[in-house]
Amino acid sequence: MRLFYLVKKEILEVVRQRELLVLLFLAPLIQIIILGYVITTDIKNVPVEVVNLSNSRAAAEILGRLQASPLFRVVKVSDRPEQAEEVLRRGKVRAVVEFRDSPGRGRFAWTLPEVHILMDGIDANSSQIAAGYVNGIIKEYLQEKLRRVGLEIPAEAKALIRYNPRLRSINTMGPGIVALLLTVLSMFITAFSFVREREQHTMDTLLMSRLKPIEIFVGKAMPAVLIGLLDMVLGIAVVILWFRIPLRGSVLYLFLASLLYLAAILSYALIISTVVVNQSQAMFFTWFSLVLFLLLSGFLTPLESIRVRAPALMVLTEVNPLRYLIKIIREIFLKGNGPGFFWRDLAALAGIAAALTSLSLMNFKRFISK
Repeated sequence: MRLFYLVKKEILEVVRQRELLVLLFLAPLIQIIILGYVITTDIKNVPVEVVNLSNSRAAAEILGRLQASPLFRVVKVSDRPEQAEEVLRRGKVRAVVEFRDSPGRGRFAWTLPEVHILMDGIDANSSQIAAGYVNGIIKEYLQEKLRRVGLEIPAEAKALIRYNPRLRSINTMGPGIVALLLTVLSMFITAFSFVREREQHTMDTLLMSRLKPIEIFVGKAMPAVLIGLLDMVLGIAVVILWFRIPLRGSVLYLFLASLLYLAAILSYALIISTVVVNQSQAMFFTWFSLVLFLLLSGFLTPLESIRVRAPALMVLTEVNPLRYLIKIIREIFLKGNGPGFFWRDLAALAGIAAALTSLSLMNFKRFISK
């Protein structure tokens, strides 16, 4: 019963701050919508310049396909040679596509031009994807030409894409954004809890009450858990209804993973709250931790790239709870999998949560004994 009143008191402190309520419930919805459009790996409307130095019909037909494709925006077509490096240096286009007459090799060489693709490599990932798009358009054109004369490519690799056949990046990023916002809100609310009590000189009142240390600990964490789960429900509703991302798995498994994750992340935030001496330090440590959690979670970049480039950092990814939540939430959303497919991730998340909760409780007892 005493614990109930402490939780009620913490919730009332949040409810009384109307500005904070807007940040807790309205701001996350706006952020999910904005981030859903901004955080994407889809490459579309790439500005390109075409230099057509070929008089062949094939060059004109390929140019027409480039202009008709939504993947590219042809800003200029020139029939005079230009310094491609200077064009890219000006930054108005991301690629320069040159058509040159073929020197005449093979049966169809006289009809097909040489195609040179010059990319701006400042954004290496986007450049590689855009170059692949150009090659795909040219390959499709050549295949059609060969079929018209009764020829077929002897071997061709065909990709069959499962779980996200349209390759919509929002289907992958949307659930991850929900997990990210759950992390941000929960950590900031909890990291300031004990610091605020200490600065307002109300911590002594709690310690002189009949509340046990474990009750104070749980009472401080429970409001953040409730707010975090409510925000997660709102976030899931946005990604399903606004972005049309299908939820193929069970919501119950999603809540199970989220509860384990909240136990881990809130325990870490409580450690921060008991270590720092003011809210400015709490802000700094929380923000620093969030950046590391995000970069080492596989949300923006594949973890395999970390394994290749910096194997030593894989140790940090193994103890990063956000990594496991993002993987589980994607498994549930996109594949409809149950615990039988991601039980190892659940076990790792439970282990991290148990370790951080124990460490946080020990640190809290040391904190109140000072």
